[in-house]
Amino acid sequence: MTDTDVIIVGAGPTGLMLAGELGLAGVRPLVLERHPQARDTPKAHGLAGQILQLLRYRGALARFESATTDPMPAPRFPFGGVHLDFTQLTDSPLQALPLPQQGLERVLEERAGELGAEIRRGHEVLGVRQDEATVTAQVRGPDGVYEVTARYLVGCDGPRSRVRELAGIEFPGITYPEVNRVAMATVPDSVRMLDNGDLDVAGFGPVSAGFTRTDRGVLGVGSLTPGVLFLSTVEDEPTEYDDDVPMTMDEFQASVRRVLGADIPLGDPIRLSRFTFKARHVDRYRAGRILVAGDAAHLLPATGVALNAGMLDTVNLAWKLAAEIDGWAPEGLLDTYHDERHFAGARALLQTQAQVALRRGQDPAAEALRAVFQELLVDEQPLRRMGALVAGSDIRYPRTDPDQHALTGAFAPDLTLHTDEGTTSVAELLHTARPVFLDLADRPDLREIAREWAHRIDIRQGKTGDRPADAMLIRPDAHIAWAATIDDSAETAARTLREALSRWFGA
Repeated sequence: MTDTDVIIVGAGPTGLMLAGELGLAGVRPLVLERHPQARDTPKAHGLAGQILQLLRYRGALARFESATTDPMPAPRFPFGGVHLDFTQLTDSPLQALPLPQQGLERVLEERAGELGAEIRRGHEVLGVRQDEATVTAQVRGPDGVYEVTARYLVGCDGPRSRVRELAGIEFPGITYPEVNRVAMATVPDSVRMLDNGDLDVAGFGPVSAGFTRTDRGVLGVGSLTPGVLFLSTVEDEPTEYDDDVPMTMDEFQASVRRVLGADIPLGDPIRLSRFTFKARHVDRYRAGRILVAGDAAHLLPATGVALNAGMLDTVNLAWKLAAEIDGWAPEGLLDTYHDERHFAGARALLQTQAQVALRRGQDPAAEALRAVFQELLVDEQPLRRMGALVAGSDIRYPRTDPDQHALTGAFAPDLTLHTDEGTTSVAELLHTARPVFLDLADRPDLREIAREWAHRIDIRQGKTGDRPADAMLIRPDAHIAWAATIDDSAETAARTLREALSRWFGA
């Protein structure tokens, strides 16, 4: 007998996103958070990457957009000491939504609660044990120590994950001797912002927009909003910091002074944060009935990518956990969480460690490398490719058969669909997180096969102006499980569709 379906440890963005996705799949999650109240330590300042597209496919993106009053930033993103500038493209391959983490967590918690999640704050997990059927957490709450039992437990409890440690999951990697400090503040009278983005600092002179390198570190200067200044510093320091301890304005100003050799006056602070850089990746995302996601599974040595990767972990995991709990999961389904998200985590580490190599070099050779890299990004094709890499939208989970359609494992394109009921889209079909069999070429033979799984998948028929395949089987996480090529024989298409349906959605 269990107390709940899934225990989630940690009420940050990853844990709350998982709670919402599980609720959407009809699963009862219990979220345990050791902090008694939602933390007000400013960390991430927004969402960027493929998670925004996924939220749109859930029909939830407008809710997050309405929670911010900040203007949308220009599509220009830092990458290892240079910039990915998408302002000249008609559409940016990398999107961002300015939403401070406190606001993001508030929207995620509201959504999770509406979908049936229970969230307990001030409840710290002290220990875990598991057997073949359940996992039990020992918890210290406001009224003392108690135990709670579930079918599965997921550690979303951050870089110092207690769950990961208790489960015996290794977390190898590198800690870089870098400390990155960020401040957003109003502009005081003693600082004048020039039309080209440079600053004119009274008593010091001009400070260039972008990155200024000295032999003591790197200073970043920019502005996303009129009248608001964005500054950052990067220094090599041997000091160990707890990133949950808020940074003060005095600490930031001292860092600017060390890097630049001068003060830059700032007005009222809007955001102050500090973080260190680590490149770490668990050896396994699952240990029996205990799993990890987000920062508990991977730490990425660059800004702006951790939330995207962590929240996408949970979208991949939730429907697979729901299948296990509902009793219809085919053998090995839950193991694909490790297979697919470890692959995605390795891709995220690849590009973020490339950023480390670009930004840390201080000699003329490193300057030359950054200059050549920036030149490559003038051309549209490499610029789009880099944008997709950072966004995580280039992820194609490995195919089990090289003869499978090229779309297999990729994120489903948002096709406009013309049906007998009217016009819809792939995004609208996935609002409920139900898998979809989509017939685009009036294939009654394939629809007949799909009907054998009608209790688990939605079957839809439509036409589209740009038909990438005759038919597609789309998983709840919006990735394509199967597609039929235009040239596939009826026999081949039928056989491979049955194989895909059985593999992902059971007998």
